[in-house]
Amino acid sequence: MMQTKLGAALCVAGLIAASGATAAGAAAPTTPAAKAARTAPAAATAADRRFAAIHQAEWRWRVEQRLANDDKSPRRVRPELPRVDAATQALRLAYWQDVLRRLDDVKPAALSAPERINYQVYRAQIAAFVEELRFREFEAPVNADSAFWTDVTYGARQPFAAVEDYRNYLKQLASLPRHFDEQAANMRAGLARGFTPPKVTLKGRDAALASVAGAKPEDTVFYTPFKTMPASIPAAEQEALRAQALAAIREGVQPAYARVLKLMREEYMPRARDTLAAASLPDGQAYYQSKILEYTTISMSADEIHRIGLAEMAKIRAEMAVTIAQTGFKGDLPAFLNFLRTDPRFYAKTPEELLMRAAWTAKKFDAKASQYFGYLPRQRFAIRPVPDDQAPYYTAGRGGPGVYLVNTYNLPARALYSLPALTLHESAPGHAFQMPVALEQKGVPPFRRAYISAFGEGWALYTERLGVEMDIYETPYEVFGMLSYQAWRASRLVVDTGVHAKGWTREQAQAYLRENTALSSHEVETEVDRYISWPGQALSYYLGQMAIMEARAKAEKALGAKFDIRHFHDTVLQLGSVPLPVLASRIDRFIAEGGPSPYPKEG
Repeated sequence: MMQTKLGAALCVAGLIAASGATAAGAAAPTTPAAKAARTAPAAATAADRRFAAIHQAEWRWRVEQRLANDDKSPRRVRPELPRVDAATQALRLAYWQDVLRRLDDVKPAALSAPERINYQVYRAQIAAFVEELRFREFEAPVNADSAFWTDVTYGARQPFAAVEDYRNYLKQLASLPRHFDEQAANMRAGLARGFTPPKVTLKGRDAALASVAGAKPEDTVFYTPFKTMPASIPAAEQEALRAQALAAIREGVQPAYARVLKLMREEYMPRARDTLAAASLPDGQAYYQSKILEYTTISMSADEIHRIGLAEMAKIRAEMAVTIAQTGFKGDLPAFLNFLRTDPRFYAKTPEELLMRAAWTAKKFDAKASQYFGYLPRQRFAIRPVPDDQAPYYTAGRGGPGVYLVNTYNLPARALYSLPALTLHESAPGHAFQMPVALEQKGVPPFRRAYISAFGEGWALYTERLGVEMDIYETPYEVFGMLSYQAWRASRLVVDTGVHAKGWTREQAQAYLRENTALSSHEVETEVDRYISWPGQALSYYLGQMAIMEARAKAEKALGAKFDIRHFHDTVLQLGSVPLPVLASRIDRFIAEGGPSPYPKEG
């Protein structure tokens, strides 16, 4: 879909809930923020109390809307999919606009220091919700990367622990036809006003619908949790639950998929817009600017970002030249890229080989972790292949709490020299590390669990560079793989703004990636389609990394010998996920305090 901040937050929240990766039960550290939160009743200002009343009431409403889990009584599996019809969305817009008005009556300067951070995070979050609904993004719930019919399968891929999980899941399946009908109505409304992804990016995106609509109920992804059930559930009850699941899939889920499949093939895909740019959408220039702010959390124009991208690409190209010389290769960059794309030594022969190489890099990080991080999250992560029904159009990998997904589809497109950088980004110390650290913080309000792309993706990209310091890369080819990934993200600044603000064609965007990165042709095509149908999201990575690197350079210069890389990393990650200006302010305070660990010494 045109993945919204709300949609992304819901998706991440669903993965967290399904994996059991909540802060409950974790031996989370006692942080300064936690101390402040515990003493808040005595030390809270009047502004603190006013702000707390606003966000606590809004969060209760959000839970009632099925947009979030109740932290006081978290459900691993939600018993109902949220309502997404136009009338409900209009009510949500009015509600969040009112919240925003009340927030603007709170003076940030009157808040205590911890609440000032909370306020900045929360206001940006609510403002993004308002903008998404104001532009009616819900009318385009599909894009080249994901769609509502794939989003709803995430829960089915997670293990269930208790009989209540299965009962809630059956209720969720019962709500799916209603949810899909509402999404279909939204798609038709978007189609009527020209608010769709570009037609060219939708090719083949009906395959996941067909895989469910035409299969046996027991062969669909929705039956997966019932294939292996906990022994604690009596055999007779297991059989009853399985029978209910098969009936729900056959009578409700599959007909819903079939209806949307018909819509996609007969109406939506043929009539989707031919233009590419977000600027060509209704009120498109303002819309694209809103996505820039949402995904980067800073106010910049498309022209500014484009210029930064070109400048950064020039720097990376210089680094590439040095690394190519270290390999001993005789030839220019295009010849070297062709060599990398065609030499079989750089590609796994089997999916298992690719997975094992990813696991090897992850374990190499473990050996170095304590030298770069003072606090290590309790939660571990699994390494799994991307599900077959998603793999053809999925990215090379994706990570989060408890899992690192590696795409084993089309092995000649999955370069081994890029795998170490990918693994650092998606597993540890990237997403599968950063997110659990955030979840294990105590004393923060539940809205702080949301994912902010500029911070999360910026951190993950920063860890790819960190791999050089950690000696993760063993050959110049692997270093070049890291540089290619850096160029890939820097080129997004050029390509995203080029397509959405400067009139670039799909072919121009693909050519830019091919000429400046070692990405395979398959990856170039899927990535460009992702940027075309998901305006602004691609900008978050490199701008986020730049903010973290600038903050680190500032701290190193100011603190000199007192700078401790573990304290810096812990301070960044302890924040959770925040807008980039909040990160900059926190590092200024880190410097002013002398660069201490954010966690108290034990004993």
